[in-house]
Amino acid sequence: MFSWLRGSSKKEEIRLSVPQAFEILRSSSDFLPVSIGEDENTFVLSYYKSLIDAQDLQEQFICSVKRARDDIKTLKDLKTYIPYEDVSITSDGKKVMDKLLEGYIAFQIHTEQKECALIKVLNIEGGFRTENDTENEFSVTGPKLGFVEDLDMNLYMLRKTFVTERLSFKEVSLGNLSKSRIVIVYVEGITNEKHIENATERINNIDFDVVFDGSLLDQLLSDNQNTPFPLFLGTERIDRAIQTLINGQIVIFTSGSPYAITGPSSLFDFFISPEDYYLPWMIGSFLRVTRFFAVAFSIFASAMYVAVLTFHYEMIPKDLLGPLVYSRANVPFPPVLEVLFLEITIELLREAGARLPTKIGQTLGIVGGIVIGQASVEASLTSSVLLIIVALAALASFTTPTSRMSNTIRLLRFPFIILAAFLGGLGIVIGIVFLLVHLMRLQSLTSPYLAPLYPFRSKDMWGFLFRPPYNFSTARPAYLRPLSKWRYNPKRGNKTKDIDKE
Repeated sequence: MFSWLRGSSKKEEIRLSVPQAFEILRSSSDFLPVSIGEDENTFVLSYYKSLIDAQDLQEQFICSVKRARDDIKTLKDLKTYIPYEDVSITSDGKKVMDKLLEGYIAFQIHTEQKECALIKVLNIEGGFRTENDTENEFSVTGPKLGFVEDLDMNLYMLRKTFVTERLSFKEVSLGNLSKSRIVIVYVEGITNEKHIENATERINNIDFDVVFDGSLLDQLLSDNQNTPFPLFLGTERIDRAIQTLINGQIVIFTSGSPYAITGPSSLFDFFISPEDYYLPWMIGSFLRVTRFFAVAFSIFASAMYVAVLTFHYEMIPKDLLGPLVYSRANVPFPPVLEVLFLEITIELLREAGARLPTKIGQTLGIVGGIVIGQASVEASLTSSVLLIIVALAALASFTTPTSRMSNTIRLLRFPFIILAAFLGGLGIVIGIVFLLVHLMRLQSLTSPYLAPLYPFRSKDMWGFLFRPPYNFSTARPAYLRPLSKWRYNPKRGNKTKDIDKE
């Protein structure tokens, strides 16, 4: 449908007619044509309902048109009878598309007419929540605007931020007891149609009473519900949602939920922060690599402590052996019980801090950690070395940009600690093997969850491990099978630099 957009240059622009423009825009479910009247004076309104205040449209515009229905014979007559000043008449389909995306409505007399009037009515911007900053995906740089609980407001914010006629909405309803609105968002000409069809079919096949949050829909759509790993990336950030759309993924909104879920998702998507792309590529790459090392340390640090002190004393350097033995001289428990005691204590403090009000929770976390840690060492319940390791592992788990993956990392520590207690280093290796096999079998909307590591794609893998410069990140991820491979042409930027030098 959007083939007319490809291959066109500034010298050869393809002129669209008004009927052709409407035919393109009808692919999105939030584009509505409304007919007024049934005889020869039939009027047709076309607009995006996600950008228009429906109440104002009904009370101001439609009522005015109905009252003057017999007097409006041409589009020029319309200006006399409606309470709006910004009214223009055009036959340019491209202009119609651009204005509709800005919040205008198109008015026609008869559907086959080649001209239409463009009227700017009040949009729904007044419905913005005054405080809708992101809370769980905070970043120092970049936009702070996040989604809210109102579905129409989320669609409005997405359309106002990502202004393109290719952005399409597909709305379905779900729930046996209460019908919930579900909207699948994608970019025509980029997103593979198989992802859209797969998600639509799964939603239609769900048999559930009430779906009141995106996280619930996430679990119902998952290829495997018996895994601790999230198979869809949930986000409250508008910029992250737009980034996934540009890559060729889909975004799913649920009424009543301030979170959108995106898919197909890869394991590496959960360790990429939007802030990486707002910083210079070297700093962004450093932060991303640090994040990967922090996650590995968070999972294996406590398990390695148990394995070394239980089975592999010979791995401890001589200079460290003395302080380590001295710190554990009065501890009556084996290393595994010592580690489990501290890990469970950290989890209790974290859960208590999350459930309490913000200021009280922060105070409890800091004061409680210091007091309990110091008291545990003085009571010989744990060693000071282990206290440092567990504290560093807890800090490392917070480097994950998404909270759902952070919860998964917290859970993974305990199986590795148990395996290390019984089999030492061999148990950790066995745990890694089982973890890799499990990840290799997972899928997100039938796409490999471990891509581009498995199946291996060297170019995509480079882009996930590091944040490459923009002139080296022109291609979309191949595992998503996008309809358009290239995001932009870096040669144009080089030509601009050459002109500036001249």
